[in-house]
Amino acid sequence: MSDTSQAKEKLASDFRAVMEDIDALMTATTNKADGEVKALRARIQDRLSGAKDKLLDAQHEALQRAKDAAVATDDYVHANPWQAIGAAAAVGLAIGVLIGRR
Repeated sequence: MSDTSQAKEKLASDFRAVMEDIDALMTATTNKADGEVKALRARIQDRLSGAKDKLLDAQHEALQRAKDAAVATDDYVHANPWQAIGAAAAVGLAIGVLIGRR
């Protein structure tokens, strides 16, 4: 997993944890609410539900894009095996040169 993927997963995990904490707080303060606080609580719950839905949609979209990219890469490599081998060799050479400089 790349650093970017790890960072995105950590962000999503942290976001989920914050949403769960907010949800728990909202549940704990249910009995202590008066008119304005009840309205605020309802608005926060609506926004929290929307945020959860958007996060799930973003996760599904990211997963679908990753699957599509994997399929496209697999198709390309099967259609052009020698070009793929050449590209991999060039990347390996570049990495070797960069590591050799240190």
